[in-house]
Amino acid sequence: MPGQLRVGGRHGSWHDGPVIELDFLTMPHSTPKNFSLIAAIDLGSNSFHMVVAKANQGEIRILERLGEKVQLAAGIDEERQLTEESMQRGLDCLKRFAQLINGLPPGAVRIVGTNALREARNRNDFIHRAEEILGHPVEVISGREEARLIYLGVSHTLADTPGKRLVADIGGGSTEFIIGQRFEPLLRESQQMGCVSFTQRYFRDGKVTPARYAQAYTAARLEIMSIEHALHRLKWDEAIGSSGTIRAIGLALKANGYGAGEVNAEGLAWLKRKLFKLGDVEKIDFDGIKPDRRAIFPAGLAILEAIFDALELKRMDHCEGALREGVLYDLMGRHHHEDVRERTLSSLMERYHVDLEQAARVEAKALHALEQVAESWELQHESYAELLSWAAKVHEIGLDIAHYHYHKHGAYLIEHSDLAGFSREDQQMLALLVRGHRRNIPKDKFADFGAEGIKLIRLCVLLRFAILFHHIRGTQEMPRVILRADGPNLDAEFPTGWLENNQLTQADFALEAEWLTRVGIVFSVR
Repeated sequence: MPGQLRVGGRHGSWHDGPVIELDFLTMPHSTPKNFSLIAAIDLGSNSFHMVVAKANQGEIRILERLGEKVQLAAGIDEERQLTEESMQRGLDCLKRFAQLINGLPPGAVRIVGTNALREARNRNDFIHRAEEILGHPVEVISGREEARLIYLGVSHTLADTPGKRLVADIGGGSTEFIIGQRFEPLLRESQQMGCVSFTQRYFRDGKVTPARYAQAYTAARLEIMSIEHALHRLKWDEAIGSSGTIRAIGLALKANGYGAGEVNAEGLAWLKRKLFKLGDVEKIDFDGIKPDRRAIFPAGLAILEAIFDALELKRMDHCEGALREGVLYDLMGRHHHEDVRERTLSSLMERYHVDLEQAARVEAKALHALEQVAESWELQHESYAELLSWAAKVHEIGLDIAHYHYHKHGAYLIEHSDLAGFSREDQQMLALLVRGHRRNIPKDKFADFGAEGIKLIRLCVLLRFAILFHHIRGTQEMPRVILRADGPNLDAEFPTGWLENNQLTQADFALEAEWLTRVGIVFSVR
């Protein structure tokens, strides 16, 4: 397949012919799972972007970059519903993207949705249709997770220097701020201001006046105010902008003699004066500003000026690396035992004083149980093993709050914590397994996941089995148990006489059978 991708101009297409490799981005490890091609898609509030890359001998080589202005955020109505028109714009774009990733295996493509999909109440309607087109799952990520991935893309694109970097990314619906050092983000924030949402609010008819601009600028300053102190406290050595807004403003300034592509305070003041004289986005004629960016230019400029003033910046340089490149690096890391999600869970376990030996025992037993029933219960995909492993590791974090209802405390902590590397859905599913690992299983909450709900219940049952199996903590030798599953039926076969000699475990499983009948599982132990 890699020998079929011809890169020619902006879009490229699948044809027989040589591969033209454009950008070289180094990774410290070899190809993940021997995927010859990997891809990342960023479903942004303003634009959708895709990068297709070749992974070979420790390098990511970008083969193709695609981007289309969809303005999904502009299609969110007063009831926070995506309009059919805006969804169709996005889906039409994804049909074109799909041609480049058709045939790529599961795990080779990662698709993330950002602010517009975070805000839209009917996002699942769009996501289901998008997944049908692309053939790969879509994740909606939190603002801070978006910030982490942006920094990952920036830090792998720029030279590795020892100083601290401030990174700002002005998106369509939100703006992310990150301070980091080398490859490690030290602070991640996401604020509710973007060039599309501010355009809808302050420049909807395309008219630009000092009063309207002042409103947008003030709104941006108010958003930044809540994080100003934290940013100033950490300090930084250079400021980097990673969005199309910052690139466009830098090009406009360069074309008019203000620098060599960077953004500076003097140039911003000149652009604002020029914008006021024009008075209408249709009259914007700055070199470097594409026609499809004119409408959102005043909002982007107001936000950037607010950032400069609030953070007392003199200069900001642009970086091409951003969210989609970060998604690629994160994808590579997941396949090379550098999964940030594992580090996140380890930190969570340490913070809430989890009994590591007990967690390891439960994890091993749960995964062994899954191996036995994966085929009959349709849980073969590796994502189910991942989710079960995570749940086993953190199922007891709520004990650090209180023993009473500790499963509910644990679920709350997981659902509402800032967990780096996890999508919103990941966190919700993980929280649900922790919530359901003892006593009553909240069947209605599992039903919220539609067809996946029954599979999540089955994972929850396996987790509960492993926990009960190791109810008596310790290193005593435990018997080998054979599990068989068939539809709603789960049968556990212990060695002859073992249950009779371990009556506490026998009583635990008898009570468990009663709990499981409430979710339609017939559990028998012999």
